[in-house]
Amino acid sequence: MDADASRQVRVRFVTKLPPPLRAPTTAIAVPAELSRMGLSEIVNSLILSAEPDHQAQPFDFIVDGELVRMPLHQFLLAKGISAERVLELEYVKAVAPKKQEQPLPHDDWVSAVDGSNPRFLLTGCYDGLARIWKDGAVCTQVLEGHSGAVTSASFINKGVETDGSLHVVTGSKDRSLRLFKFDTSVTTDSPKQIGAYKFFPGHSSSVQSIAVDPSRNMICSGSWDTKIKLWEVEGSEEDGDAVTVKKRRTNSDASGPEESQLEGSASSTFEGHSQCVSSVAWPEQQTIYSASWDHSVRQWDAQTGKETWNMFCGKALNCLDCGGEGSSLIAAGGSDPVLRVWDPRKPGTLAPVFQFSSHSSWISACKWHPSSWYHLLSSSFDGKVMLWDLRTAWPLASVDSHSEKVLCADWWKGDSVISGGADSKLCISSGVEIA
Repeated sequence: MDADASRQVRVRFVTKLPPPLRAPTTAIAVPAELSRMGLSEIVNSLILSAEPDHQAQPFDFIVDGELVRMPLHQFLLAKGISAERVLELEYVKAVAPKKQEQPLPHDDWVSAVDGSNPRFLLTGCYDGLARIWKDGAVCTQVLEGHSGAVTSASFINKGVETDGSLHVVTGSKDRSLRLFKFDTSVTTDSPKQIGAYKFFPGHSSSVQSIAVDPSRNMICSGSWDTKIKLWEVEGSEEDGDAVTVKKRRTNSDASGPEESQLEGSASSTFEGHSQCVSSVAWPEQQTIYSASWDHSVRQWDAQTGKETWNMFCGKALNCLDCGGEGSSLIAAGGSDPVLRVWDPRKPGTLAPVFQFSSHSSWISACKWHPSSWYHLLSSSFDGKVMLWDLRTAWPLASVDSHSEKVLCADWWKGDSVISGGADSKLCISSGVEIA
């Protein structure tokens, strides 16, 4: 008989979950070959003995701040933990999407998503349009004006309505950014067409990424022209040369009406990258991060435009996001299947502090969870969205909603994952429990 199979480990189950999900904390002996599914069965049976109406569910288990992702005896050996001691296992709800909502169809590739508003979703599409989806179900507004694919889209006021309105910024392959405003109370039988109220030309090639500063007064954009530009959200004719009023057609129909539209110019331009600036992030008022196809991540002083830190990772990068404790960690992915996380606070080393390598193709997007230091997601050209926890190298879940490349992904309402892809669909996976 296998010695490992006959061994037992004494464990104590503890949790921060509410009382109906609390198992007795007495130490018990369990088979050493059990992994998290076997441990979940034990916890469920213990809860069921005290709560007859309990519905069995999967749990994850944490020991000394690390998720258990192998049989107990292997975990103890790997971590150098004595099998003689009583092992304290903290259990949390497993992170896994419980429901796939009905996909929302588009007319072309879905290349941008923003889930920062709990009531509305924002998508950008290769048909040149951005769309607003109320409650993730009905398209209520179509944002028109771009003559090329929309590559990036973001709510400016991040879910905070101003006078019953929400403001949106989009970036496009037509080399411009546009600002839109829409009334959140409008309900129509068909989507309302909205034209931009402000237009930002200035890049000499496709706009690849946009980010809004924490004060919501400024926007930065990264482009194929290798430059980063800053733009002011507010502005009027009194601002002088920075803003002019022009008559522009607000949709692609050449016979459509012309409306007055503000045209703004960049307040500053940052130079330093040698290839496409594929992603930008603005986590703090003074600090901007950028990722590029030149294999670098760079940190910029938002006031002076000076580069304050850089790191070369040897891969062309497609995406970047800041999060973790104090929003101090940088996650980035690109032209290989590995999602990497760096800590710029650690001097003297440019090695990633975490690496996640379960994808099988290029990584297209990464996003930290808005309220968890540990959790982030990634999307890939392999058609998958994966959910990660810094406490384990294995994905918590793999979402297979798309039939083609996934181009963008985000969290929504804290417990859902949204993603857009080359199959022209916006997919929503809900019921994601984050511990």
